[in-house]
Amino acid sequence: MSDSGYLKKIDNARVYDVAKETPLDYASRLSLRLDNHIWMKREDLQPVFSFKLRGAYNKLAALPDESVSHGVICSSAGNHAQGVALAARHRNVRAVIVMPVTSPSIKVDAVRSLGGEVVLYGDTYEDAYGHARELEAARALTFIHAFDDPDVIAGQGTIGREILRQADGDIDAIFVPIGGGGLIAGIAVYVKSLQPGIRIIGVEPEDSAAMRDSLAAGTPVTLAHAGIFADGVAVRRVGDEPFRLCQRYVDDVMTVDTDQVCAAIRDIFDDTRSIVEPAGGLAIAAAKKYIAENKVRNGFFVAVNSGANVNFDRLRHIAERAAIGEQKEMLLAVEIPEQPGSFRSFCETLGRRSITEFSYRYSDPSRAHIFVGVELRDGLTERRKLVARLEDHGYAVADLSDNEMAKLHVRHMVGGRAPNIANEKLFRFEFPERPGALLDFLNAIGTDWTISLFHYRNHGSDYGRILAGIDVPASETAQLDAHLAALGYAYWEESNNPAYAMFLA
Repeated sequence: MSDSGYLKKIDNARVYDVAKETPLDYASRLSLRLDNHIWMKREDLQPVFSFKLRGAYNKLAALPDESVSHGVICSSAGNHAQGVALAARHRNVRAVIVMPVTSPSIKVDAVRSLGGEVVLYGDTYEDAYGHARELEAARALTFIHAFDDPDVIAGQGTIGREILRQADGDIDAIFVPIGGGGLIAGIAVYVKSLQPGIRIIGVEPEDSAAMRDSLAAGTPVTLAHAGIFADGVAVRRVGDEPFRLCQRYVDDVMTVDTDQVCAAIRDIFDDTRSIVEPAGGLAIAAAKKYIAENKVRNGFFVAVNSGANVNFDRLRHIAERAAIGEQKEMLLAVEIPEQPGSFRSFCETLGRRSITEFSYRYSDPSRAHIFVGVELRDGLTERRKLVARLEDHGYAVADLSDNEMAKLHVRHMVGGRAPNIANEKLFRFEFPERPGALLDFLNAIGTDWTISLFHYRNHGSDYGRILAGIDVPASETAQLDAHLAALGYAYWEESNNPAYAMFLA
C-alpha cells in the first residue's frame, strides 16, 4: 500500500463501532517534577484496556462475510487476543485465540469472558503464531495478524489522528511502545505525513529490542529470545510492513530497563490513580530518560499508555523495583565490626535518612556483613555522597543498586544458621514508622546483648516490622524480658516458631 493510501485508510477506519476516542491527559505531577509538559494518551481506558481493539476491529470490519463464515483466528500474548475476541463477538463470528502459555492469566481470562476459544500453546509469541497458522489451514479460519497487516496498522493509526486533534500546543515528540511495530507504524505514517516536525520515538525493553536491531541491520532480524516482563511487546521479530514504515517515519528507537519501567508505572499511578501493564509504562519511561539525557526543559511530549492488563500479583515486583528505577532507593553491602553498638554507630553515620531495608545474620566473631536499603532524595548524586561518607568513616561498602542478582535474589536470602550462637532468642517487633525510627529502635534495645540476627523492611505501612535475634545467656533471660517490656514496643517471642527452627536456629 502507498503511504498516502494510509492517510485515507486511517481517516476511514471503522474503529469507533467498538473502540472509543481516549483522552489525552496532562500528567501534572510528572510534568512539574521534570520541568516539561507530559501528556498521556490513555489507551489503557479502552473497553479491553488496550489499544489493540482498534486494529483488530478495523481488520475484521473490512473482511467480507464469506471469508469469516468459519470464524477467525489470531495469535497473541493477550491484548490483540482481547481485541479480536471483542470484535468477533460484535460481528457474531467465531474467534479462536492461540496464546503462549506464559500469557498473564488476567488476559487469558478476559479473552474467554469475551467468547474467545483459547488455545494455550508454546512459550513465546512465535510459538503461538506458528500453531495458529496450522489451525488456520486445518479449520478454514481467517487469520487476523497482530501487527503485520495494513488494516490493523490503519486501525492503530487512529491514535495518531486523535493526538493531533487533541493536542493543545506544538508537540516536540511522541513516544510509542514497540512490539511487532503495528502501533508505531500507524501513528508514525499519519503524524509524519501531516506534521513532519514532530519526532516519533519508539520504545522497547532492553531485552526485546527487535525493531532497534532491525533498523540498525537494515532488515528485519529475529532475536534469539525476548524478555517477557513487558509481555505486551515480547516479540522476537517485527512485521515486514511495520519495519518498512518505521524505516521511513520513525526518528529513533530507545530502550529502557525493568527498573525504569516500574518507576514509570508508579509515575502514571501518581498522576492518574491507574495501574498500567509494563508495556504501558514504556513510553513514560523513555520520555523521562530522553529528558534527562538531553537536558530538555519546557518541552511538549506525548506518551502512549498502551495497556493496563497486568496480573495483580505482578504489582509486588513492580513496587519493589520502582524506587530503584526512580533513584529513590539505593542498596548497600557494608562490613561493620562484630561488636555491641556497631549497628547503632552505623545508623548514626547514615544520619536521619529513612532506612528501607536492613538485613544481617551473625557468621563471624570479628566482622559483620549487612544488606541495607536507603531512601534517597537526590538520586545518583546522593548515592555517591553516601558511599563516600561511609568510606570516610572506615566502612567497607559496595553499592548494589545496579546489581541484578542482589536486587532479585540476595536481598531475600540474607540469613541462615549461626552455629556459634548458643543462646539465641528470637523476637518480632512493631513500632510506628517514621524517619529515624530504626535508629531510635536500636538506641532503645541498647548494647548489653549481642544482636545475632536482624531483618527490617519498610513496606510503606504505618508500622515498621523487625525480626531480631538476641544472644543472651540463660542467667540473663529475666533481665532481657524486663528490658523488652520496658521499651514500649509491641513484640512477640518467636524462639519456638517452626520456621525459625527449620531455617535459622
